[in-house]
Amino acid sequence: MPTRKSFLQLLGAVCIFLASKLKDSRPLSAEKLCMYTDNSITPRELLDWELVVLGKLKWNMAPVIPNDFIDHIIRRLPLPKDRLPMVRKHTLTFIALCATDDRLAMNPPSMIATGSMGAAVCGLQLDQADQRLTRDNLTDLLAKITNTEVDCLRACQEQIERVLAASLQQGQQSRQETGVRAGNKAREQQDQSSTPTDVRDVNL
Repeated sequence: MPTRKSFLQLLGAVCIFLASKLKDSRPLSAEKLCMYTDNSITPRELLDWELVVLGKLKWNMAPVIPNDFIDHIIRRLPLPKDRLPMVRKHTLTFIALCATDDRLAMNPPSMIATGSMGAAVCGLQLDQADQRLTRDNLTDLLAKITNTEVDCLRACQEQIERVLAASLQQGQQSRQETGVRAGNKAREQQDQSSTPTDVRDVNL
């Protein structure tokens, strides 16, 4: 797209604006960027050009993520009200864990959310209070809610549970190794003489 010289500062400001939205925890405001240009551009121009640049780059700035499905799924499950915060917390943990496994990242966001919800409910053993929440019944219900295939959902949930088990095992090994190292260091310190070897003058 041909750009006049007078628009180069606007284009640069838009690029900084987009970069701050993608990378900063507190992105720059449109007003602040306009102030940095000595008000040679307006916030309206900045926002309009933001859409132009995004369109040219073909960037989707609002992708659907697994977290978007949690509220929709959790409302349709027969869960006890007092356990909802715990189920939500565990589901979010599983979703975050899925981001660490490249095989799970290939699944659509709805599948990751549904599998994480299933793993959370099964892990909390909520099936003891309600037979509708047994593993098979829950998988069928979740598949119906999200209109996914039961076998695919079951495979995703099992993969999530395997990733969790591997992560827990790795964490436990790491803690044990740290404990062994700390024990060895303590023994080494006990073996060392506590009296300095270069003391010449002793005043009693």
